[in-house]
Amino acid sequence: MKILTGVCALLLAGAASAYTPRDGDIIFHTSRSAQSIAVQKATGSRYSHMGLIFLRGGKPFVLEAVQPVKYTPLAQWQARGEGGRYVIKRLAAPLSAADLQQLRREGEKFLGRSYDLTFEWSDGRIYCSELVWKAYFRATGLQVGATQQLRDFHLDDPAVKRKMQERYGQRVPLDETVIAPVAVFESPLLTVVEQR
Repeated sequence: MKILTGVCALLLAGAASAYTPRDGDIIFHTSRSAQSIAVQKATGSRYSHMGLIFLRGGKPFVLEAVQPVKYTPLAQWQARGEGGRYVIKRLAAPLSAADLQQLRREGEKFLGRSYDLTFEWSDGRIYCSELVWKAYFRATGLQVGATQQLRDFHLDDPAVKRKMQERYGQRVPLDETVIAPVAVFESPLLTVVEQR
């Protein structure tokens, strides 16, 4: 009877710790897009795509920079990653309700924008980690990850060279400010809340 009670307690504990989506959670996965390998090689990261989770009508969606920036149902977003694997992080210090509302407003300003294939720091077009970083910074002043310059990445890898030649030709903007998914992933402000 004690063994059965212990097993039931473990099952209940597992159910209690199941992930509950919250506004502002940040989700990462390995994309199956054509540029994913180049992003992984250039940044030294397993994760190549990310987005912001928000509840809409009580259901979780991911605000993501694809073509164009849009909301994608969370389950659909999770299934799209390589092997269905993903990691979800959130701020260790919770935001106020007002900050979360502002975060949503800042993120939604990018809805409909084209995806930025050349990773420019302007707002005209936007890429995934740029959307998350700018939304957080503009809403709260927090920098979830350290920005870098393009020259700081591993640009000698053949896959990276091919993609850069395709995107930039001979004019590679080495001084361009960039925020990589791995920089956000490794931010000390964030903690893991779900991993599969």
